[in-house]
Amino acid sequence: MANRPLDILNNALNTPVIVRLKGAREFRGELQGYDVHMNLVLDNAEELKDGEIVRKLGSVVIRGDNVVYLSP
Repeated sequence: MANRPLDILNNALNTPVIVRLKGAREFRGELQGYDVHMNLVLDNAEELKDGEIVRKLGSVVIRGDNVVYLSP
């Protein structure tokens, strides 16, 4: 049976993920939580540009309608 999208998010909890947003912004951090709208909570988050760390942010909430993809 195929995994549902929220099952994949549930399996990625407390693990490092990369999140790409509209406008080509990327963040890396540990997925701490999510909801049905794919709003995400990342801990130890870092903003990336061209694979390099631009700045360290700590804990962030990312609104789900800005998410292009999440890679575990």
